[in-house]
Parts: sequence; structure tokens; C-alpha cells
Amino acid sequence: MVDRSFTVIENEWITLKDGTRLAARIWMPEGTEQNPVPAVLEYLPYRKRDGTCARDESTYPVFAAAGIAGVRVDIRGSGESEGVIDGEYTPRELSDGCEIIEWIAAQPWSNGKVGMMGISWGGFNCLQIAALKPPALKAVISIASTVDRYNDDIHYKNGCHLSAQLSWAATMLAYQSRSPDPELVGERWREMWLERLENEPFFLEEWLEHQRRDDFWRHGSICEDFEGFPIPALVIAGWADGYRNTPIKAIEGLGDKAKALIGPWVHKYPHFAWPKPRADFHSEAIRWWNRWLRDGRNDAESLPPMRAYILDGPRPALRRDRDPGRWIAKDRWAVPEMRPFVVTTDGSLADGSSSKRGIGDIYLRSPLDTGTAAGEYFTLKPDAEMAGDQRIDDAGSLTFDTHPLLEAQDYLGQPVLTLEVSCAAETANLIARLVDVHPDGTATRVSFGVLNLAHRNGNAKPSPMEKNRKTRVTLVLDACGYRFRPGHRMRLSLSTSYWPMILPSPSDPGLTIDTASLSLSLPLLGDHREIVVPQPANPEPLPHYIAHSPAETRRTVERDMTKGVTRYRIYEDTGLVEHPDTGNATQDIRDETWSISPADPHSLTGLSTWTCIARRAQQSVRTIATSRLGCTETEWITSAKVEAFEGEEKIFEKNFEKRIRRDFM
Repeated sequence: MVDRSFTVIENEWITLKDGTRLAARIWMPEGTEQNPVPAVLEYLPYRKRDGTCARDESTYPVFAAAGIAGVRVDIRGSGESEGVIDGEYTPRELSDGCEIIEWIAAQPWSNGKVGMMGISWGGFNCLQIAALKPPALKAVISIASTVDRYNDDIHYKNGCHLSAQLSWAATMLAYQSRSPDPELVGERWREMWLERLENEPFFLEEWLEHQRRDDFWRHGSICEDFEGFPIPALVIAGWADGYRNTPIKAIEGLGDKAKALIGPWVHKYPHFAWPKPRADFHSEAIRWWNRWLRDGRNDAESLPPMRAYILDGPRPALRRDRDPGRWIAKDRWAVPEMRPFVVTTDGSLADGSSSKRGIGDIYLRSPLDTGTAAGEYFTLKPDAEMAGDQRIDDAGSLTFDTHPLLEAQDYLGQPVLTLEVSCAAETANLIARLVDVHPDGTATRVSFGVLNLAHRNGNAKPSPMEKNRKTRVTLVLDACGYRFRPGHRMRLSLSTSYWPMILPSPSDPGLTIDTASLSLSLPLLGDHREIVVPQPANPEPLPHYIAHSPAETRRTVERDMTKGVTRYRIYEDTGLVEHPDTGNATQDIRDETWSISPADPHSLTGLSTWTCIARRAQQSVRTIATSRLGCTETEWITSAKVEAFEGEEKIFEKNFEKRIRRDFM
């Protein structure tokens, strides 16, 4: 196809039925008067004017040159859109999205067919809006998303409380506190800003009111009705990200309507993600849109259901720029054949055919600061956000190793652990990690899973453990695609803590593990073929803006040996960066500290402070959002404060405080 010229409409107002105006940035191919074009919508709260402009400008010009309009819309109450956000993936957000699609399809430049795509929030809501069946929406591309909002997002995981829940609530409180751009909205900018500041919610309060998988989480989880999902979905994720399970769940649930692509990546679009190798996302997407938005005949339908990058012994590093491995395709996806492993009488992990099992019952009570090598739940950079050398966490864990492998073993899918445990409390957390032990002892995390034992029979109705009675439990670990090399050892590491990723249970009872009952089943790769996934032609696809101050990242662990406190600190500064076309310079600073006493679960604290700055010429605005989480044995204790400044004058301050009862968590 010959590239077409295009224009950029910097701001277009979309008026909803209730009169609220949403702000859109549109990349419009030329010649639509004679030849209407399809459109792709991305619908986010992250601000088209400054928050996502770099990645938008790396993709939508390419779409427009291929004759596909790009429509990037700010969600109600974010960026330049009017109103106030009311939560995450709410019925109003999804209803607004359906109206936007209807508006796009009715434009004279549109051929009436709309696609929707996004990563993270946009990956979530494109699946959720598709499930509502707006007539003009014909296909989606969903990246780093979920089909199950309770178990595969930043809130909870098998009943365990993720620290990312506070981190993300703090992020959204900061993001939504930022002002609209006066250059686009005019004199109303201050009025709109104050309306947001006064009315924006602190999301953590609502999320903590739903600690089990109730209707709040079932809303927007398309796994509730896979059969009713109406359109084709290309579902993409990375092994280094927390959303790695979704492509497999999508193709198992949606069947032929879904295609999966899993790379080695962090939480980024594949054409600029790390670790490499990358994928040519633009070509992938244009092929998908041409098939479903133009009825073009190409090979999109005949793509294999699963394309995956099988990692081949990567090592933890200060920065993982490239991971070794190979691309494979499976032309038919079925539930994998499982290879069982058990603990033998010498304490090693061995093939499940062994009849001599176990070394008796072992009591395990990990120090509460076990887990500092876990990295982030969802990773944005290939540095200390990724899991580090697992020997640090193995020191507080019960570990079982195979003997050095005689031949390579390849796996793709979700490992499953079953075992019998007992504890002296109503609940406890169990964490399992699958680890690749290199010949020199270096330990790479391959997969992990967590379970709040009160959720052993499901997440909707947690039930207490019967104290000191052996109970059989099943823990499904996260998906992996991995080759264990000859000479390496496979390790199963069990712990009762994984802090700060997982917050501790109300008490710290420890667990007694029946090693003879333990079985670890690993998903065999099975029939496959090796393939080539094209790389992007441009190795640096993101535009470069004007840097007025450098970015900075720090991530440290401090153990105070005199006070018995461990602190985990995250410091991220984007630097002050100016868009050359708008003159708008922005800077975001995240300063977050988690602390705990290794013997006291109620000593847990989390403190996240965000400073957001925007400047143009002599005008400057700034917000400071501070979010806190603590606990007692029976309650979560939350608080937050938002302060806003115009120049050096404080124009607004608001405080949130709430105590929420713990629900078997």
C-alpha cells in the first residue's frame, strides 16, 4: 500500500449525550472526502497532550500513512476532557466509550468501521467495551491487559493483597490532580482543574471495600462470558510483565476469535519494549486492521493461535537489554501436557515417577522482608524493576532442587503446585517460585504464584483454615515460556512472605508443609515450529523532546540492624521534558517507601508521594499527592492528601482518611 499524507487535528471536541465534551487528538489521512477510512480508538486517562504523546506520535502517523485514522481520546475528567473521573473501568467510562465509537462511525471521513487498542488501561477497556457490542467496533488489539480484574491486575492475586494497589492508587491520585492545558481549553482551565481536585476519588478506598471477588471485580472481567465476546482480538503481553497470563487465558476462552503474541517484554508497546528482541508492532497492527476494518484479504485469520518467545536461560542483571531465546508458533493450542515433579527422600526435586517421596513435615515461617528481589508487579524498565538474583529471597525460603539437567527441557504455560499444609491461624500466605539455577549458582526467576489460604477454594467466598489440620491446596503459578539448559538445576522455592510485592496476612503463623504430598507439574512446550517475528525497522521509534533536567532512578533496600526495620525505597524522576511543538514542559517524581519489621506483620507501612509539574513560559502549576497505607490485625488504615499550587501559591488542599476492615486478608 502506498503511504498517504495526513494531518494532525490537535484537539477535537466529542460531545456526549449528557453534554460533557471529551478531548480527542486525531491523525487524519488525506483524501477522506472521496475515500472514507477506518479508525482506531485509544481511550485513556493518561493525557494525550503530554502523558502519552511520545508513544502516540510513534504509532498513529504510521497508521495514518497506511490510510487508518488514529483517534486518541482522554477519558472524562483527564487531560483536556471535561468532568471528573469516577473510578477505574466504571459503567460510565465504558458507556462513554461506546458513544465515542458511535461518534467516530458517524463522521463523514469514516467508513463506519472502528478498531480499538491500548496497553494496560487501554488494553483493559478495549476488551470491556467490545463485550458491550457497540455495532461499529469490529476488532481490538489488547496489550498488557486482563480478562480477570481480580486475579490478574494490580489489586489482588489469589486473595493476596498486592502493594501495587497502593502504588497505583497513588499514581492515579497524582495523575488526576493535574490541570488541563489552558492553550486548549481556554479561560475555563482553572475552573475545570478545581472541579477535578475537589471531586476526584482516592481509588484505594473503593478497592479495599472489595477484598474478595465480588460483582465489583466481575464487572469488566470478560472471562465471565467468553462466549458472548463478539469480535476478533489480538492479545499481546511480555514475560517480564505482570499481565503475562492474559494471552493464554484469551485463546483458551475466546477460541478462534483470539490470537496471542508473548515476547520477553516489560509493560511497553512491542516496538520499543525491553528486553529485546522487539516486534514490528506497526506491521502487526496494520495487518490486523486491514483485515477487520477493511475486509482486506490477508493472513491475519491464519496466524497461529500462539506465538511466543521461549526464554533460554537469561541471567539477572542491572539492566536486561536483550534476553536469549527463540520465537515459536503453535498451530494448535490445547491445554499443555504436564510433567510432574516430586520431592524425594533425599530432599531433591525429581521426576514424578519416583516412589520414594518427601522428607517429612517441615515448618516454614519466612522473615517478613523475604521478597526484596521480586521486582515490580508490572515493570516499565528492564532494570531493578525486574526480578533480581533469587538467592536473596531463597535465603528465607524452603527450597528443593533437581540434580543438574542432562538435557534441555522446554515449557510453555502455567505450572501447578499441589501440596498439603497446615497452620495455626485462619489464613496465611503461600508463595511458590520456579527458579533456574545456573551452574555458578546464579538464580533466575522463571515463574511465581501466590495464594491466600483462605481463598484456597475460590476468591468469591473465602473461608478460614481449620487450625492445625492438614489441608490440600492447589496453587497455579504465572505463565512462562522457558528453556532450562543442560547443566542447570530447577528449583522450587516456597515462602510465607513475598514483601513488598505481597502484603502480609493479619498474623504470621507460618506453615507446616507435608513434603511427601508435594507435586509440581510443569507445562510441556509440545508440538511447535520455530518462526521469525519481524523486528521494527526503526530501532529508536520514540520521538525525542527537549530535556531541561535529567531523569533519575533509584531503588534501594535498607536493613536497620539496630531497630529491626527493613525499608524498600523507589525513586523515579522523569526529568523536566518539553514538547517542542507545544512548549509544554512536564516532570513527574515518584518517591515511595515501604517498611516492615521482619517479625511484626502489623508494622507494615507504605508511603507514596508524587510531585507533578507543568510549565509553559512564565506559567507553572504543580500538585503533590501523598498516599499512605498501614494496618492493624483487623483493619487497613488509609490516608491521602492532595495539594495544588499555581506558581508558588497553594490554591487547594484536600485530605482523605479511612479505616477498612480486613476480610480474611
